[in-house]
Amino acid sequence: MPRLLPFVSSLSVLAGMAAAAEPPTVLLDNDRVRVLRVSTTEALAEHPAAVIVPLEDGVFGKTGAAYWSGETPASSAQGKTATAIVIEPKDAPPRPLVPAPPASGPGPGGGVFVGMSFAPLFENGRVAVIRGRMDVGATEGFHTHASDIVLVHLSGGVIEDTANGQTKVNRWKHGDVELEARGSSHSARNLGAAVDAVLVTLKP
Repeated sequence: MPRLLPFVSSLSVLAGMAAAAEPPTVLLDNDRVRVLRVSTTEALAEHPAAVIVPLEDGVFGKTGAAYWSGETPASSAQGKTATAIVIEPKDAPPRPLVPAPPASGPGPGGGVFVGMSFAPLFENGRVAVIRGRMDVGATEGFHTHASDIVLVHLSGGVIEDTANGQTKVNRWKHGDVELEARGSSHSARNLGAAVDAVLVTLKP
């Protein structure tokens, strides 16, 4: 019997590790998209058509990278834990396009953007994914979104947002997710340190 104790002890440790992995958490769910926070690579099997955004370096890839779940390189990392955001577009009937103002700057949806930069990560028939950065003091001129955009905050930050005649200050944290809905209009200003995020545009 003493020889079995190390084996039983190992099984207990493995069971504890499995129990420590949190189940997926639904962050957003509407007729266009479902967004979850996951902590194991096994969770990706249930989402074969989604954008994966790692929140930390590890089995999901590098922080701030993004890839389509069908192309995940994590097949050899089954059973390991990390944290990632899964953005899963839903098959919904196409909606009429919302007219957007003519683009007068480099930002999505037009508007004059100062102190901001965007780098494309990938695009397919369902989504267009970019990495965005708001430098200290950066501003987004008033603009209208022609598509739904899911924004995953990598750094967090303090952003003043003006929409519908009202101004509020949002204090975002690493891993927070927000939806900039199709047809919504706003302007924004960075009140703190530089802000990094991944933006996932859902195609109609």
